[in-house]
Amino acid sequence: MLKVTLATGNSHKVDEINLIAKDYNIEFILPKGEFNPIEDSDNFLGNAYCKAKCASQAQSTDLYLADDSGLCVEALDGAPGIYSARYAPSAKERINKLLNVMKDKENRSAKFVCAMVVVDKFGKILFQTQQECLGSILREEKGHNGFGYDPIFYVTSQGKGMAQLSDIQKSKVSHRAKALNKVLDWIKNEYSKNQDK
Repeated sequence: MLKVTLATGNSHKVDEINLIAKDYNIEFILPKGEFNPIEDSDNFLGNAYCKAKCASQAQSTDLYLADDSGLCVEALDGAPGIYSARYAPSAKERINKLLNVMKDKENRSAKFVCAMVVVDKFGKILFQTQQECLGSILREEKGHNGFGYDPIFYVTSQGKGMAQLSDIQKSKVSHRAKALNKVLDWIKNEYSKNQDK
């Protein structure tokens, strides 16, 4: 089984990604040691690269995957965007702040964005992708699954909130799932074949 370091300190994210990756014979693991990347880019792909490069300095695997995800709300000119995780001190406060800012907005269109970057142990970019999940901002929290902004995000293609989806349903439609499937296909069809030569 190929082990890939996932550049995150969030064990929930590792579990979610391993659920999607289980059929590919790939296991994602947390970085070794302290993981404290400086995200100083103004876009999702740039910040994902910052995280992947930081994780690669630990040198525990041959591949390092990082994602940078966020919620972009049309009526807020794309905010909170790359600042989604820093929009307020806690997940609950972030949700409450966004619902408050959006309370008088008629246009509730929004999208989750996920950028993923794969680097080697030298920090060189081998593959990158950016995917989206389209929807809108609910007027109140719905559902109890997921994390982050999931309870207030309505998934257009599913006709229900992100936090109302099962893990299996979410693993088929989420921005992270779409990006991860691109990465997994690249590892299976490009990277692994080159390793066998």
